[in-house]
Amino acid sequence: METVFEAFAATTDRSPEAPFFCVPASAGRDYLPDGGEFSYREFFDAALDLAERYRAAGYGHGHRAALLLENRPEFFQHFLALNALGVSIVPVNPDYRHDEMLYLLDHSEAEMVVSINSRCGDLEAVATEREKPLPVIDAANLPERLPPPAAKAPLAAQPGRASECALLYTSGTTGRPKGCMLSNHYFLNAGEWYLGVGGVGTLEPGAERILNPLPLFHMNALAVTATGVLLSGCCLISPDRFHPKSWWADVIATRATVIHYLGVVPPMLLNLPKVPEDTTHQVKVGFGAGVDPEHHRSFEERFGFPLMEVWGMTETGRVFADMAEPREVGTRAFGRPTKGLEARVVDDNDNDVASGRDGELLVRFHGPDPRDGFFSGYLKNEEATEESWQGGWFHTGDVVRQDASGMLYFVDRKKNIIRRSGENIAAAEIEAVLQAHEAVAQAAVIAVPDELREEEVMACIVAMPDQSTDQALADVLFDWCNGQLAYFKAPGYVLFRDSLPTTGTQKVQKTELFAPDEDPRALEGCFDLRQRKRKRQI
Repeated sequence: METVFEAFAATTDRSPEAPFFCVPASAGRDYLPDGGEFSYREFFDAALDLAERYRAAGYGHGHRAALLLENRPEFFQHFLALNALGVSIVPVNPDYRHDEMLYLLDHSEAEMVVSINSRCGDLEAVATEREKPLPVIDAANLPERLPPPAAKAPLAAQPGRASECALLYTSGTTGRPKGCMLSNHYFLNAGEWYLGVGGVGTLEPGAERILNPLPLFHMNALAVTATGVLLSGCCLISPDRFHPKSWWADVIATRATVIHYLGVVPPMLLNLPKVPEDTTHQVKVGFGAGVDPEHHRSFEERFGFPLMEVWGMTETGRVFADMAEPREVGTRAFGRPTKGLEARVVDDNDNDVASGRDGELLVRFHGPDPRDGFFSGYLKNEEATEESWQGGWFHTGDVVRQDASGMLYFVDRKKNIIRRSGENIAAAEIEAVLQAHEAVAQAAVIAVPDELREEEVMACIVAMPDQSTDQALADVLFDWCNGQLAYFKAPGYVLFRDSLPTTGTQKVQKTELFAPDEDPRALEGCFDLRQRKRKRQI
């Protein structure tokens, strides 16, 4: 199999009537409010019809088409149709506003964009500002004949394993998002890796019903989960997003056997009242990353299945997983290097650090080509691509530690390390402690300048609705952190906010917290607690 479409066609030949795509019911949603389930044959036939429309209009190998189709069935129908022709897709985050969409559609050089009806007007406004023509197609009202591509003719060669399958953009936490070019090989390899994780994550071909609430512009849902599903003949359950209150009802109604989560999911579910559905589901394992160590064991005990922590990036395709029993529950462990994915932990000069010491995670494929199965590069940014592969290892930007057994433990993103008076402080550690407090709905910890200590810890807090965001609460949260962490890790500032900016995968966008010229220490609702930070006498 050379392409994702060929893999899907092979599975359709084996099991044409097996369910491929399931949409949970959701009252008030503007598509399939009662839910629905579609077979491999239904999607295959729809993709063939769309592929013929695209081919007739002149689309082919080497072109790109943007898709703003949310987590709807139409997304996969268009994706498969375009992949059959060698057209790479550019998924568009539906939360993007005008300038973000303009950058993505300009940078990607997409030949067209297919959208849900409600965003066509926004995209047409973007199209008028683009130098090259950009047809905007309403997926619900396809024209009799699609507008042709404007820029170039398709490549003569047939699409294959090395052809670009998708262009996924990073979240842009350090400047403009970078476009990761992902090949058919990347997708197929990611799906096969997902199916082969093993341990508590062992999946049965043709039998699993996998509920993934993450967006299809994210590598987890699109490249890893969905490709694993279509390779194995399983069923993908794709809600429009994570709905805490209806989560267990949806899990039971769709007969999910596997679920995916992010760190925000377990605490939200644990905060719900206990109901019979907590344990009457059929889920056997959860795949995810970032569960708070304080919540990990209590979640498993209450809901009756393991949460398997994994690690991966858009650039890597493959993932590490803490899948073998006894798992290291509540430790931020995410697995050991395996044959196929090697790892090193290094200092700022790329020298290996001692066991148990923090350092940056470097990874590569175990084989003659260290980049095999990874992203093909950053679009129009060869310099960044080569910098990320300095020394033949991909530099992840994640700070981890590794014990003597080889187990890897997540610490934080390298850019989220706060340097205070010579101490390196992981923002994620403080966020985990704050998030466990009953008064905190959401927390983000950042570094702010400090004239004496280089940097100081600031906690940006969204309080629970019944809380007064005053000095008293700031003191309570300081005491909570100071009682569980070394004194220098307690927040020197607490800033209360009504909300925090997040990505489509609910990760806080720390670069969007404040305007570039804004000093958060001077904002209303900020409490200076630095004088309370004192080394405790032993």
